[in-house]
Amino acid sequence: MTHEGSTPPQEARASDSPDVMAPDLVLTLPARAENVAVVRHAFGGLGDALDVDDQVLADVKLAVTEACTNVVVHAYPGGEGPMEIAASVRDERLSIVVRDDGRGMLPRPNSPGLGLGLPLIATLAESLELGRGEDDRTEVRMTFRLLPGSEAA
Repeated sequence: MTHEGSTPPQEARASDSPDVMAPDLVLTLPARAENVAVVRHAFGGLGDALDVDDQVLADVKLAVTEACTNVVVHAYPGGEGPMEIAASVRDERLSIVVRDDGRGMLPRPNSPGLGLGLPLIATLAESLELGRGEDDRTEVRMTFRLLPGSEAA
């Protein structure tokens, strides 16, 4: 209840904290093969807008494609669910998180893939983290230096 002359209460949001910045790009799409191309195209546009070096952008797009393909192929056996991609640019680095609500990263002897996606992402990215987020969703976190040839800080 707001009294005359008082300021109404405001809800605290994660984006209000100086340590937690809102992502620059967020996509939430059904985890279907055709949406991997949509995500790749969106990162192409982001890279063009940020004037990212062509080789760095190619690495980003390939890594994001691999992470999203993993969601499509592995996250929802026998069904479909959401795939969320968030990207933030800070200090000349692009941080990307690919999330899903699927079964997590479990070994699968009957996996349709060759098992090369995550090692490829690890080779392309400056850093790669795999695990579960605070909301218990599966996450693949990767970071890319936006300046080609720059050394790690």
